Amino acid sequence: MPASVTVLGIRHHGPGSARMLVRALDALKPDAVLIEGPPDAAELVPLVANAGLKPPVALLVYEPNQPRESVYYPFAEFSPEWQAMRWGVNSKVEVRFMDLPQSLRPRREKPEPDGVGPDGAHKGESEADNAAEPDQSGNTDEHDDAESTLRADPLDALARAAGFSDGEAWWGRLIEERRGGDQPLEVFAAIHDAMAAARAELSPPATHVTPDAVMESAREAHMRRSIRAAIKEGFSTIAVICGAWHAPVLTADALKAHPAKADDETLKTLTKRKTAATWIPWTYDRLSMFSGYGAGIVSPGWYEHLWVHHDNLTERWMTKVARLLREADLEASPASAVESVRLAEALASMRGRHVAGLEELGEASLSILCHGNPMPMRIIGEKLIVGSRLGEVPADAPMVPLQRDLAAQQKSLRLKVSADDTILDLDQRKEMDLARSRLLHRLRLLDIGWGTQPPDQKQRSSTFHEVWKLQWKPEFAVDVMEAARWGNTVEEAAGAFVTDRAAHASSLAELTAMLDHVMLADLPDAVERLIHRIQDMSAVSADFGHLLEAFPPLVRVLRYGNVRKTDAAMVEPVVDGMLARIAAGLLPACGSLDDEAAAQMRDRLDAVEASLATLERQGLLDTWREAVRKVADAAVHGLLAGRCTRILLDAGTATPDDAATRMSLSLSAGNDPGAAAAWLEGFLGGSGLLLVHDVRLLAMIDHWVCGLSRDLFDRVCPIVRRTFSDYAKSDRRMIGEKLKSLDGSGDAAPTAGVATDDYVPARGDLVLPILRTILGELP
Repeated sequence: MPASVTVLGIRHHGPGSARMLVRALDALKPDAVLIEGPPDAAELVPLVANAGLKPPVALLVYEPNQPRESVYYPFAEFSPEWQAMRWGVNSKVEVRFMDLPQSLRPRREKPEPDGVGPDGAHKGESEADNAAEPDQSGNTDEHDDAESTLRADPLDALARAAGFSDGEAWWGRLIEERRGGDQPLEVFAAIHDAMAAARAELSPPATHVTPDAVMESAREAHMRRSIRAAIKEGFSTIAVICGAWHAPVLTADALKAHPAKADDETLKTLTKRKTAATWIPWTYDRLSMFSGYGAGIVSPGWYEHLWVHHDNLTERWMTKVARLLREADLEASPASAVESVRLAEALASMRGRHVAGLEELGEASLSILCHGNPMPMRIIGEKLIVGSRLGEVPADAPMVPLQRDLAAQQKSLRLKVSADDTILDLDQRKEMDLARSRLLHRLRLLDIGWGTQPPDQKQRSSTFHEVWKLQWKPEFAVDVMEAARWGNTVEEAAGAFVTDRAAHASSLAELTAMLDHVMLADLPDAVERLIHRIQDMSAVSADFGHLLEAFPPLVRVLRYGNVRKTDAAMVEPVVDGMLARIAAGLLPACGSLDDEAAAQMRDRLDAVEASLATLERQGLLDTWREAVRKVADAAVHGLLAGRCTRILLDAGTATPDDAATRMSLSLSAGNDPGAAAAWLEGFLGGSGLLLVHDVRLLAMIDHWVCGLSRDLFDRVCPIVRRTFSDYAKSDRRMIGEKLKSLDGSGDAAPTAGVATDDYVPARGDLVLPILRTILGELP
């Protein structure tokens, strides 16, 4: 008896396709199920029966020696391929992948930036195109967006013929939102006929040979070879699940039209390479076109709703929308939800639809629940229509040792792996938080960006607090496998990676910045090697600027010695030696600088001062500030002389009288106005509170400005204005108030009835009764 081959053309990630497919398999009862997927991952199919494997998940096929050469095959609960695997494994029938293995596919070049559309999706990809094509989106963008260059979108063409605006709406209405009990095999037969007509109309001519056309031909040849192999092995009823576009060339008639010899000729030219595969967690936003992965659908959250719920779809969806808006502190009353349901159903009825679709539900939500405001619709789109669900993979899934170690640490440290942003405030005086911090720093050293320290999230002033933002992304699985070559544990891999990177570092600043992270990651062996490397490079460094840039990270390392329980004392000799070199070379390095170089040197001076001020080690401070004093007294660029004077004043090394004398000399009539303006910029840059509290300095500046001629004023005005524009509005306002009491001569103008410190006792007495009422009588 000849084998029966039934081809079921589906849309990837389509709940209607998945529901019909399950009914079709129940009717066919095949003894072999062939699925369009990577044969490289054949050994992973039985895991779909494991309760710990929870979609959305993805098959990751990669090259062990080059993990970046990887491809994702994502699946959701409502993906037809997932349901086919579950059906086959639970029914104990043969389940195989039949697509062209990744081991036979050539490496694809990454798309150029101009090949990316405004929403992040690659040009040529479309929602409907993915309905007919397999989801194989990954680091190499293996998703069949290239096939769209071979033909127009088949679903759009069919939709226009049926009177619809686009293929998504047509397919969704006829297939995905289908709720009736139609005979599934008849529906699949109709899909087959439609795609056969589309292929006949849209396929390129045989003379149009491109690399993508060759690859599509090879894929379909391998699928036919897999079907022939199943027939030869004696399976009697074979179900073939593939993207609808491929269905016409995989039938029994197609096997005759494409002889085995011709398919073998097509495949024998391919070169094989080694691949491996594993299951990894996936996210709904990666199933969305907006993610740029082009996995096939823009509304996975809505499709999950269609898959899970079999009745009252509109009511259940509007309940979700109202609940979400209330959680976001937006008004969403039950009465509004009811009216939204009525409006959505009325719109569906006007458009000839039996059930309200996402378009009608969106219009109703916008009109009633959102009161015409499109902003809440963004929340609905992100949280409900797309969703942020993250799948789970069981511990017995194939993993490299580094993955297992990371998973074990995540579990022991109670760090939840989530696709949502999570803010983690760590107190490093606690053993658990200290261990979490070490793990996150080690992962960051390995370029695994699960945890980041947001620049807009202010760290606490104490050295024992760290704030992290955690968000797991599926591509981190590739990063982990790539890092696995450095070691089998996170600690081992981070240490080996740092050691190698330090050996190839070309700048001192790179090494010291690395040391900061290595100390936080608690890698003592790597720290020792890194310090030796820093000492060797600093001893021969001829670039004084790089020496200054490298110094602050070293100083920061000393602050973590006690709290983080690391031996930061080993860094102290390096800091002492480097500061001695800085102190000796600072004055010569500040000489003969132009405006741009002086501005760069000022920033470096500020960084060194800030780092030493927080360290509070008097010996180091004395050495540094003596070097700063020499620069302030020398004939250097005014920006640097002024800045050094301000550093000495703020540190208390120079008195206000000293600062006033220096300012008076710098602003004297014999000096170049441009140099005087530069001195002011250096001295006043950063904060205006100095002028608010020291009227004498303000009067000197006022006197200097008032004494400038018109031409000189026009020359220096941009510089002075730039300095004052950086002040806070409140500071500028208070400075303006102070200037009202000046007459331009350097002396304060007489102001009757007002004390020199602007305090009026009579006005102060007015608030005393209120203070007594609030605080009670003071002793």
